[in-house]
Amino acid sequence: MKERLQKLMAQANIGSRRACEEIIKQGRVKVNGQPVKLGDQADPNEDIITVDGNKLAFPLHKTYIALYKPKQVVSSNVPYPDDDRPTVRGMIPVEGHLFTVGRLDADSEGLMVLTNDGDLANKLTHPRYHHTKTYKVVVSGLPTQEELEKWRRGITLNDD
Repeated sequence: MKERLQKLMAQANIGSRRACEEIIKQGRVKVNGQPVKLGDQADPNEDIITVDGNKLAFPLHKTYIALYKPKQVVSSNVPYPDDDRPTVRGMIPVEGHLFTVGRLDADSEGLMVLTNDGDLANKLTHPRYHHTKTYKVVVSGLPTQEELEKWRRGITLNDD
C-alpha cells in the first residue's frame, strides 16, 4: 500500500516526519532510482526507497518501552552540547532509533514511552490528535489567587 514518503522514512527510523520532510526537500531521497518531491508516495513492498543511496530498512518488530524517568535525566535521545546529564535513551539498552513520547523537564519525574513505532509516537504527540495530558505538580510556597487562575486557564508552552 502506498504511503507518504516522510511517513515511511519515520517508520524506518530515519527521523521524525518533520525531519524526513527536510531530507526530501534536500533531494536526498529516491524511489526506484528517481528523485522525489514532498508529497510523493511509495509502497515499501514494491518500491526501492533510498536516502543518500542507502536502502530503507524497516524494523522487523515494534518495540514499546514504558520508562519511569527519574529527576536529572534529560527527556531526549541526545543531550545538548556540554550537557553531561544522562538521557532517557541512554537508560535503554536497545539497538536502533527510539522515539521519545513524553515531555518532562530534567527536574521532573514520571512516565515516558520509548518506541520505534513512528506512527504511534506521532499519534501520541501531535497536537491534531488532541490527547489530554494531565500533570501533578508540587510547588514550593503558596501560589497567589492570580497564579491559580492563570493555571486554571491553562499555560501555553513556547516550543523555541
